[in-house]
Amino acid sequence: MRRVRATLVLLRAALTCAALLLLASCGTGGDGDGHAPGAPVGVTAAAGSATSVHVMWDAVTASPAVDTYEIYRGTTKVKEVPGSEHMVDVTRLKPATMYAFTVRARDTDGRLGPRSREVKARTPVAVAADHSAPTRPSAPQGRTIGSRAVQLSWGGSTDDRGVVSYDIYQGGAKIHSVGGAQTATVVTGLRPATRYSFTVRARDAADNLSPASTAVPLTTAPGSDDGRGTAPTDFGAKTHRGDDGAYYIDLSWVPPRTDGVVTEYQISLDGQPATSLVWGGTAPRDRATYSFYVGREAGDSHRVRLRARLPDGTWGGFSAERTVTTGEARP
Repeated sequence: MRRVRATLVLLRAALTCAALLLLASCGTGGDGDGHAPGAPVGVTAAAGSATSVHVMWDAVTASPAVDTYEIYRGTTKVKEVPGSEHMVDVTRLKPATMYAFTVRARDTDGRLGPRSREVKARTPVAVAADHSAPTRPSAPQGRTIGSRAVQLSWGGSTDDRGVVSYDIYQGGAKIHSVGGAQTATVVTGLRPATRYSFTVRARDAADNLSPASTAVPLTTAPGSDDGRGTAPTDFGAKTHRGDDGAYYIDLSWVPPRTDGVVTEYQISLDGQPATSLVWGGTAPRDRATYSFYVGREAGDSHRVRLRARLPDGTWGGFSAERTVTTGEARP
């Protein structure tokens, strides 16, 4: 009888050990690089108009890399952006309402990290029939902060209903936004040894935009990134004849890897700007394609290349140039 009891005790101990080993092997920590990304930091939220809020955060460093950021309004996921993006406008909100936002990072293996700290923003009261834009921001100034950031300041605008936000532009591209009570900001994610030209515009609750301020030219300090790698790669071009009898040039390329998403390209044909291409939805991240009309004559040769407008508002380098001939037989 004692032998049977001893056997049962040993069996129970073995089963307990096996259960503990199974639980340990099923843990989510994994080994080495198997941890989920951390919570995003530096999260801010500011009303952009009576129906929108601008949310920004700092990039999360993780291994594997961050593939996607998820933006939540309360417990509801309202936006999802590529891992290269660190700001978003949440739209279709209600006027005069307080909202709370958090951000989570998801890595390329599908692991979802914890939520950021909660940030809040209140949309202003909607204003009916407001067609009066704010005044131009005055006396903008700036200074560089190392090789990848600048600090900007300006005199506040006035508006008959109140300024809700200020938009910061580099060239013709909006790259940053702050609340209407703020007249200074730091713009990050810039390239070393690069000349920039910043302007500021004020926005009211009805989305009326002021004229742009005078430009502030600044050049970032030299750094390890000299701007190489900003050109589209693996660029290819060929022609085809459409059902309408006309000829088209078909382009394909890999977008440049930048700190942010690329949504705009400029196509150069025979040494001259031919057209601009802007993605209104989700821009391709791995390979992009585009086709455009060039005429109805066979035997016409063309030189074509393209460049991307980078997230910091500057134009990147041109791709390699390709020569194509309409109607030319291809292998």
